[in-house]
Amino acid sequence: MKPTARTTARSAPSPASGEARTTHDRPPHGERATRQRAAIRAVLQREARPLSPPEVLSAAQQLVPGLGIATVYRNLKAMVEAGELSPVPLPGDRLYYELAHQAEHHHHHFRCQHCEKVFDVHGCNDTFARLLPEGFVLQSHDITLYGLCSACAVAARPSDGTLA
Repeated sequence: MKPTARTTARSAPSPASGEARTTHDRPPHGERATRQRAAIRAVLQREARPLSPPEVLSAAQQLVPGLGIATVYRNLKAMVEAGELSPVPLPGDRLYYELAHQAEHHHHHFRCQHCEKVFDVHGCNDTFARLLPEGFVLQSHDITLYGLCSACAVAARPSDGTLA
């Protein structure tokens, strides 16, 4: 059978061929476009809060069943390096990750001590400078609040309405 325009496919040049790839062949920011990375991105967009790698894995496996934790860590690192994600370091805890555009605006975090989920806390009290000793100059601050999220607080409340 003679090839036609319809049956002839042009394959992409292999790196060994020496042919240069054009910018149209590359995903944005030079990153690889993979199902795994798309799933991780979708999970972080859907949850709209900082997630730990195990949380990312659990949710992304719904989209990519064979996804493993090493792939999650590798993609999170690459997405941070590409400027797509921001790490959220919490004192004495593992790193959490949030979309970079969520981190653009000054905010703090709340970590539930029961379920270990982290939530963004927006708004900031500007009175910190008044708390400093005389002559000190505040340059930056980072606050993490700890307690029970609403779901865990309800679950911990006995029938009489008081916290256990």
